[in-house]
Amino acid sequence: MKNLLKTNSLKSILLIAIIIAAAFQSNGQETKPSASGYAPVNGIKVYYEVYGEGKPLVLLHGAFYTIEMNWAQLIPELSKTRKVIAIEMQGHGHTPFSDRALSITTLASDVEKLMDYLKIDSADVAGYSMGGSVAYQFAVQSPKRLRKLVIISSTYKSNGWLPIVNGGFKNFKPEFFDNTPIKDAYDAVAPDKTKWRKFLTQMFAFAQVPFNVGDSRIAKITAPVLIISGDNDGLDKIELAKTYQLLGGGVAADLAPMPKSHLAIVPSQGHVTLMMQTKTILGYLNDFLK
Repeated sequence: MKNLLKTNSLKSILLIAIIIAAAFQSNGQETKPSASGYAPVNGIKVYYEVYGEGKPLVLLHGAFYTIEMNWAQLIPELSKTRKVIAIEMQGHGHTPFSDRALSITTLASDVEKLMDYLKIDSADVAGYSMGGSVAYQFAVQSPKRLRKLVIISSTYKSNGWLPIVNGGFKNFKPEFFDNTPIKDAYDAVAPDKTKWRKFLTQMFAFAQVPFNVGDSRIAKITAPVLIISGDNDGLDKIELAKTYQLLGGGVAADLAPMPKSHLAIVPSQGHVTLMMQTKTILGYLNDFLK
């Protein structure tokens, strides 16, 4: 009985978090894209939007999110000085559902192929949550295409999350997402709304598959990396410290050169609320990406 209550409680917490995030980020995005469309990549069509001018910055959203839900508050500011390319990954938002197996390796390849389509040689890449895991994979798969990497509340391996997070979607069912802003956002832009349940089932299965980009591969990343994490965002902070050390951080900077990669721990923030700290995140991004 206790385990059942714990499971149901966790489901409720996760759903509330998703709903709050969706409601917050759906306030509307005044900035309109200068270009948008579909890129044919790896057997599917990936939707993208382009904003502003300048050095390219690719944005990768979190699981179940759309461009607007994840980045609506940041794109208007980032696009003042950058060419922002926001992507909706397989089955998300405008991008059609596909039976193609989901993996961070394939999704990272989609990013590179989309850059080919848009004739972008290299870019800064920022990813939140699932998008951050894809961004890590992109960094090791396509190192010559990456300038700088920004990881927001994410990890490159399953055990980078606390155990309670890894087990969070174990018993989830598609109907748990009915009558939520997540469903409303999907219905507003999805090319085929009948794929909703298939999309959720695919995502739940994807979340249950352990992944690990590899410590040795992360250690070989030469691009500067900015990691932003909430102090209570579900990431295992011991593993996060190890990740930062692999990237050259965790030194005594008074006695050695300051690392090119940075780590920011934002106090009193969870996984969802961290993404709501627009001014804080924007400040870190502007300083790091300049």
